Amino acid sequence: MATIKTATLTFRIDPGLKEALRIAADQEHRSIANMVEVLIREYCEQRGIAIPPSEKTKNNHGVRS
Repeated sequence: MATIKTATLTFRIDPGLKEALRIAADQEHRSIANMVEVLIREYCEQRGIAIPPSEKTKNNHGVRS
């Protein structure tokens, strides 16, 4: 299975908001990075913002594994 390349995102955040994110991620049994990704995907889905397919999706002709 091919490895999907990821992009790095670095930003500053209020410590209280970071703690809330950590708690939310912990409750969902996710990493903080994965929780941020889930939240962004949900936000985009709710607002009709298309997320371009990843290279892996393109290589599998649009079929996700």
